[in-house]
Amino acid sequence: MATKKSSPDDLLAPVTLAVGQEDLLLDRAVREVVAAARAADADTDVRDLGPEQLQPGALAELTSPSLFAERKVLVVRNAQDLSADTIKEIKAYIDAPAEEISLVLLHAGGAKGKGLLDAARKAGAREVACPKTTKPAERLTFVRQEFRTLGRSATPEACQALVDAIGSDLRELASAAAQLTADVDGTIDEAVVGRYYTGRAEASSFTVADRAVEGRAAEALEALRWSLSTGVAPVLITSALAQGVRAIGKLSSARGGRPADLARELGMPPWKIDRVRQQMRGWTPDGVAVALRAVAEADAGVKGGGDDPEYALEKAVVTIARAARMRRA
Repeated sequence: MATKKSSPDDLLAPVTLAVGQEDLLLDRAVREVVAAARAADADTDVRDLGPEQLQPGALAELTSPSLFAERKVLVVRNAQDLSADTIKEIKAYIDAPAEEISLVLLHAGGAKGKGLLDAARKAGAREVACPKTTKPAERLTFVRQEFRTLGRSATPEACQALVDAIGSDLRELASAAAQLTADVDGTIDEAVVGRYYTGRAEASSFTVADRAVEGRAAEALEALRWSLSTGVAPVLITSALAQGVRAIGKLSSARGGRPADLARELGMPPWKIDRVRQQMRGWTPDGVAVALRAVAEADAGVKGGGDDPEYALEKAVVTIARAARMRRA
């Protein structure tokens, strides 16, 4: 009876249990086992099965000794949806797994099919967590780990910029990290990410706003011109500027506290609280008022109240950057 828990590093463990709903991580768990099996035996037979393909009796046939004694990898997807009879067969199998066979069970977690989860864990299955990433901080951690896994150094600002630019899709984030690693020498910084991904309107708009509220006028103007040259609508930039300045004003007038408490009070995610705290150094109440007026004027300018929307935006960016330095001045 297999009661000894398999090591997380043992990719050829008799049973691997991948638990969660993040497709990228589930697929990676499968690929790692398959790669390890084929490294041990290039002729490894891989079977990728869904619940509809694993009917009662099928497991016994798939795990029966082969005439050629070949290694096998059996991948069972959506294991929580297996029939009661098939689950019973798998429970019996994992207590006495066959040699040269790696069984990979992909389970969504949760209450459905929990008996199979419990049985696999009790039998000592190697377990891989594949949770769905729902929070920005989790995606940021994922990006940092991607660069570490790829053996590259990326600044915290670069990782955050990549998350801001790409969004919540882990496959796209992983692809972007791999592309940057392949194309760029040395440390990957925020400027590098900007060159590759500022074509995304939301990301480039918020880059302008971030540099402006940090008092970095030259960089904000450079980001502004790049955004406009790549077709970002001026109204998106004024919106980002407004959000950036309002966040400074909200946090500066809020009572002190933990990021989680302030996040609930102000309606911001905790990671945003930490970023705004860094950005608000140098700001005064008068500076916030000046910046809000500048945003209002720019908004009117880009919506038909002026002859030159680009000039209106440049003027607002410079005014906001100066307002950010009032206390330092």
